[in-house]
Amino acid sequence: KVPQPPTITHQSPKDYIIDPRENIIIHCEAKGKPHPSFSWTRNGTHFDIDQDSNVIMRPHSGTLVVDISREKAEHYEGVYQCTARNKHGTAVSNNIVVRQSRSPLWSKEKIKPIVVQEGVSLVLPCRPPAGLPPPIIFWMDNNFQRLPQSSRVSQSLNGDLYFSNVLREDSRNDYICYARFPHTQTIQQKQPITVKVLNHPMDERRPTFLIPSGSSSSKMVLRGQVLEMECIAGGLPTPEISWTKVSGDLPAKRTSFLHYQKTLRIVNVSESDAGDYRCTARNRLGSVHHTIRVAVKAAPYWISGPSRNLVLAPGENGVLTCRASGTPKPSITWAMNGIPIENSPNDVSRKVEDDTIIFTDVQIGSSAVYQCNVSNDYGYLLSNAFVNVLSEPPRVLTPANKVYQVIKNHPALIDCASFGSPIPKITWFKDSRSSTLDGEPYIKHDNGTLEIHIAQAEHSGKYTCVARNILGIYENHIYLEVKEPTRILKQPEYKVVQRGKSVVFECKVKHDPSLIPTMTWLKDDGELPDDERLIVDSDSLTINDVTENDAGVYTCIMNTTLDHDSASAELTVVEKPDPPTDLELTDKKKRSVQLTWTPGDEHNSPIKKFLIQYEDSLHNRGHWHNLTEVPGTKTTAHLKLSPYVHYTFRVLALNAMGFSRPSFPSKVYKTEAAAPDENPTGVQGFGTEHDNLVISWKPLSGLQSNGPGLHYRVMWRQKAVDSEWTTVTVANNSKFVVSGTPTFVPYEIKVQAVNDHGAGPDPAIAIGYSGEDFPVAAPENVQAVVLNSTLAEVHWDPVPHRLVRGHLKGYKVTYWRKNNIHKHNPYHTEKLFLVFSGNHSHGMLPGLHPFTLYSVNVRVFNGKGDGPVSSDQHFETPEGVPGAPTSLVVTNSNQDSLTLEWSPPHDHNGRITGYTLKYQPVNNSNELGPVEELALLANETSVTLPNLKYSTRYKFYLNAKTVRGAGPAISQETVTIMDEGNQTSHPIARPPPQHPTQKARPASPFGNLSSSVGEHGALISWEYWGSGKTIYVEYIVKNSEEEWQKEPVNGSQNVTLKGLKGGLSYRVRLVAKGHHDQPLHHSEELLVTVPAVASRQVDIATQGWFIGLMCAIALLILILLIICFIQRNKGGKYPVKEKEDAHTDPEFQPMKEDDCTFVEYSDNEDHKPLKGSRTPSNGTVKREDSDDSLVDYGEGGDGQFNEDGSFIGQYSGKSASRDTAEGHESSEAPSPITAMNSLNSFV
Repeated sequence: KVPQPPTITHQSPKDYIIDPRENIIIHCEAKGKPHPSFSWTRNGTHFDIDQDSNVIMRPHSGTLVVDISREKAEHYEGVYQCTARNKHGTAVSNNIVVRQSRSPLWSKEKIKPIVVQEGVSLVLPCRPPAGLPPPIIFWMDNNFQRLPQSSRVSQSLNGDLYFSNVLREDSRNDYICYARFPHTQTIQQKQPITVKVLNHPMDERRPTFLIPSGSSSSKMVLRGQVLEMECIAGGLPTPEISWTKVSGDLPAKRTSFLHYQKTLRIVNVSESDAGDYRCTARNRLGSVHHTIRVAVKAAPYWISGPSRNLVLAPGENGVLTCRASGTPKPSITWAMNGIPIENSPNDVSRKVEDDTIIFTDVQIGSSAVYQCNVSNDYGYLLSNAFVNVLSEPPRVLTPANKVYQVIKNHPALIDCASFGSPIPKITWFKDSRSSTLDGEPYIKHDNGTLEIHIAQAEHSGKYTCVARNILGIYENHIYLEVKEPTRILKQPEYKVVQRGKSVVFECKVKHDPSLIPTMTWLKDDGELPDDERLIVDSDSLTINDVTENDAGVYTCIMNTTLDHDSASAELTVVEKPDPPTDLELTDKKKRSVQLTWTPGDEHNSPIKKFLIQYEDSLHNRGHWHNLTEVPGTKTTAHLKLSPYVHYTFRVLALNAMGFSRPSFPSKVYKTEAAAPDENPTGVQGFGTEHDNLVISWKPLSGLQSNGPGLHYRVMWRQKAVDSEWTTVTVANNSKFVVSGTPTFVPYEIKVQAVNDHGAGPDPAIAIGYSGEDFPVAAPENVQAVVLNSTLAEVHWDPVPHRLVRGHLKGYKVTYWRKNNIHKHNPYHTEKLFLVFSGNHSHGMLPGLHPFTLYSVNVRVFNGKGDGPVSSDQHFETPEGVPGAPTSLVVTNSNQDSLTLEWSPPHDHNGRITGYTLKYQPVNNSNELGPVEELALLANETSVTLPNLKYSTRYKFYLNAKTVRGAGPAISQETVTIMDEGNQTSHPIARPPPQHPTQKARPASPFGNLSSSVGEHGALISWEYWGSGKTIYVEYIVKNSEEEWQKEPVNGSQNVTLKGLKGGLSYRVRLVAKGHHDQPLHHSEELLVTVPAVASRQVDIATQGWFIGLMCAIALLILILLIICFIQRNKGGKYPVKEKEDAHTDPEFQPMKEDDCTFVEYSDNEDHKPLKGSRTPSNGTVKREDSDDSLVDYGEGGDGQFNEDGSFIGQYSGKSASRDTAEGHESSEAPSPITAMNSLNSFV
């Protein structure tokens, strides 16, 4: 409802070419308040529409519609202008020049044939009739086929056909020029032109320009249009055209070359394109140049756009500008409401200055439409701009309470479209309206729109825009919601699938929960095929039974009302290749043939290679053999063949999916027979008896025979004797036996292949030997040299070769212990053997026992067997250091003293001269105290150490000595404290491994690993010299499949494992770990057995609760017995009687606890050895022979093991005598009276 002068919104183009077959429509649309009325001028005078029945004006519009059914269109050609007016002003349109399109016919003419000599230049003129718009020219023949063009023959811009030089093949009678008129879509044809080229070639000549003529020319082009320049030259041979700009470079992005470089085309021409352009025509005889001077003119064009409408309030100022340019400089004229401004009423508030109108202190009633006309010789510009003087209070045009939704991190634009005069000032507030929104992150645009460049969740809320001018205030509430973006978290991936398989494309999406998502799948940017094999789920696409048609790019698109995300993946369907086809044999020769084939479909997986196979229907029908392979890029193979074979070939293709099916076989190709090309391989001679020679060879295959009648010529002679070759013929066999030969004599042997077509090449000579026999002599001068207590060297004289009587295989040395000097065992006859292959005369005997008498002999052996034995030689090994003591036991541990008992070493390795005992205290932080050393006699096996510190841990080391020095030590730890009930644990230490004399440490950095079980758990002790700082003790129940439990030891060298279950055996080991908790070293495992009841426990027989319980049970049993006796006297049966009657054996076995029967109670049960352990009556534990020994590892000593491998002896119950006296269970069932007596003992 706001008053507004008219504004032209749509009009026909200035140059309006119409189709004479259709009604004429001349557009003119305008808006304004009130709606404008329309009128027209034609050729400068008023066009009275009501007086012409063929013309109507559309309702509410100024558009004219001319009906040409009763009048020719050319009657309405002319210059039209539309005027739109209301009470606030008048707007006018451009001058619209209406012209009818024309497509005239060619004038009738008779064209004479053109006769030219070969090599001359020729121009065939087209000269089409002038049309509106100009026609498009092209040349064709009678069959409507375009005539081929080239650098020699081309069409010019004006449509003529140019020949740089004619050839004889240019002779024809159907050179036809066609003109297509695009507006009417009609084609006109010129009369055909006949060209006849005479066969009189001209000499070669330099280039000359056919167009343009002369050395220079000029061209004018308007700014913004397309510049096309052409140079067509004649010459022989055909010249080449090139272009340069004399005064600069060609604009690369706007320049192109057409018609084989003959046309230079520059689009969107600017003033910088003016200047001189040079085209050059060149052939091998010379060159010619032409310069085109280009001038660029410009029709008027806007510099800053057409004039803009002004809305002013009374008393305000304003400016209308009309900034334009052109070449030559255009003139500017102003009009008001369609009347030249100089003829308009004078207005003191208006001042015209060239291209600007200045308004000052405008008043109501000054509204009008101003026209600016800018023109020069090449065109004009006309713009309408109104000045509307209004006095209006502000109003907001954006709907109230509008909700804007935007994606997080995207720009947010909140509109506040307003109107008012004067123009309202817009201010923004958010939520509490505490302050205006100005500055980061808010940007306020001139039109009132509020922008948040990067919207975040905290920007959501209620916004208020306020429009204010001097006439009032208007406010509007708007809401902004910032949503989480839609993102594809897991995109579909590229898939390569074999045909017939299934494939799944995943597309997992995250989106704002308040937005409704829609998942869409596309294939190759189109809809998915309607196929039940394609299953679309919420986050995946499954394709079952994939076919080759399923290959393509699949895209998942997740749409919401605000945004979307998409991801694509390609599906490639592969399969084994199809078999090759069209096998063909060419270039057939005696020993070769060429095979070609056509590959089958590779099914999207490139063929890697072709395998060529053959069948020999003559020798091995039905069996295919591999012949050769060729790369997958080849389709031919040159095959080498053998004589006397009936070949059939086939080809298989291989890709990543496997081999194709074989191709159909080729035709049979038969090769001619020939003499053998090769002789048998693997020729050798050997004897199976001492007087024969067996000659054997690998026979030729049927393919190698080269012909029928294959047999072998076998030849031999003695090598050392100058004798003739003996020859035999052998067929159907691959060996021949020569009898009556001397023993082990070298022979020269030859085997030659022969068939019906001749013999093979001369065979190579092989060397063989007749049969071997046993050696007849023993080695002499056998001597043994002792190097140390464990190593000796044996020497002997080799047996002469003639006495070996065969291939010398080596010497066997037999040695054994006659007796041990310490143990005096002369009957030890275990013999050891060492074999020295080849022709040796000495050998080393390692691993000898020190202080031992040995015997040794030597024999030679060949391929037949052993020779006689030499005479026995004897030698003694010196003493060595002894092994570790077998055991070390701590007994009689008191507060300040204890007794150590030990067993001598198992390996004395000499005469024991004594023992050395070292011991030192160990504090709670595992630091070792001063070392005490004690020398002991050789016959001692125990020692008591007095004056020890109370409740202190001690570590003991004991080793034995011979004259060669001290052996390895056995270690033990214990604590000086009295055990309750005077029961002392007896840990048994194990000897460490026997280290070499240089005391090199073993690969594992753990040593002297020991354990003892006490009241508080199992104590594990060790020594460690590794570099790792993180040490763990790991343990697991024996034969368990659970994970290892571990405890850190924090730098100490012992740890107590608590919480171990009684009656179980545990495997224990130490682990050193490095960076990233990676294990570096493991100790050997230690087996720790925990007794069923801890060795130090409270005797429950002295506990009050136990005594009370036993009393209650005794009272209950007494009552039951009384009842039973009463029942028995009455003659009735009771359950015990029934049970007795059920057993025929009066001495039945006692029942178990779950049978509710009573057995005799004994507290000795808790201190008996574990099941499977063996404890002698003297209280010592003897070493059992077992391969599962820790001797080889870091602990040392001879430990004691149960039959199941568990380590025993760490603890003991009461003395063996008490175990013997009290530990036997009765096999008789206890009577009720016995049970009562047993209970009375507790009460």
